[in-house]
Amino acid sequence: MRHITIIVPCYNEAEVLPRFYGEVRAAVEKIEGCAFSFLFIDDGSRDETLDVIRTLAQSDATVRYISFTRNFGKEAAMMAGLDYAEGDAVILMDADLQHPPALIPEMVAHWRAGFDDVCAKRIDRNDEPLLKRTMARLFYRSMRAVSRFGLQRDVGDFRLLDRRCVSALRLLRENQRFTKGLFTWVGFKKKELPFEVRPRAAGHTTWSYLSLLSLAVEGITSFTTAPLRLTTVLGLLVSALALGYMVIVLADALVYGDPVAGYPTLMTVLLFLGGVQLLSLGIIGEYLGRVFTESKRRPCYLIDERDGEKFDYAPRRREAE
Repeated sequence: MRHITIIVPCYNEAEVLPRFYGEVRAAVEKIEGCAFSFLFIDDGSRDETLDVIRTLAQSDATVRYISFTRNFGKEAAMMAGLDYAEGDAVILMDADLQHPPALIPEMVAHWRAGFDDVCAKRIDRNDEPLLKRTMARLFYRSMRAVSRFGLQRDVGDFRLLDRRCVSALRLLRENQRFTKGLFTWVGFKKKELPFEVRPRAAGHTTWSYLSLLSLAVEGITSFTTAPLRLTTVLGLLVSALALGYMVIVLADALVYGDPVAGYPTLMTVLLFLGGVQLLSLGIIGEYLGRVFTESKRRPCYLIDERDGEKFDYAPRRREAE
């Protein structure tokens, strides 16, 4: 009997959790030769999410949970799930039922066939606003253009990972995490399964445009130094343009004299150069900020409660790192 842990990051999902648990339990009971357990990660929810999870754990011995001391973000929640998951494989999925539980049997079948990473790929984004779809396409194209490895397009966190993948991901302890990139970076034999995203069963998304922009910046700065190289190329280009303009001004002064005119041109050049310098400093600052954060070596998350017991950091301090 092979054991699979279903990891479920949760943030304010009290309305949907009972339905989620029921649908997933019904889907996995049809799979022969596998025993399933749940590992819920409460990411500092402000509603009754933790109480609902406790109730599920009391009624089902296969339900385990971890509760954070505050909201650390989904990336940290997934990392905690991978750290504490047990068994031969794990399945990562959201609690809002946008990831269809009916796809789990097919995932398990491909895993049994020899694939280490069976990931779900959304086949459309018709449920998203035009701006969000456009920005998503631009992000994936940019990452493929500047990164050394091909980031999987429209492939999110809904996936089955063999324990070898889980062990590899546990080695990556950076604080500034972009898990979608890490899944691709570790490699292994992958299989993409197309699926249609379901509407949220309850509640509303917590991913604002600002949050998505922050995630995109995180992905770019975590997996490529192309922006830094771009500033070098831009600096060389601006220097060449400035040198050419200097030659033109010098020739004009020698031929036609040196009148006082040219104030608009001067201001335009100064503003352009100032903008380039600020842009370059901003890009360098993004990378420097990540170096500063990583140098502190703080844990990615802190656990408040685990399976009904308050987490004690004195004897097990290293487990939270």
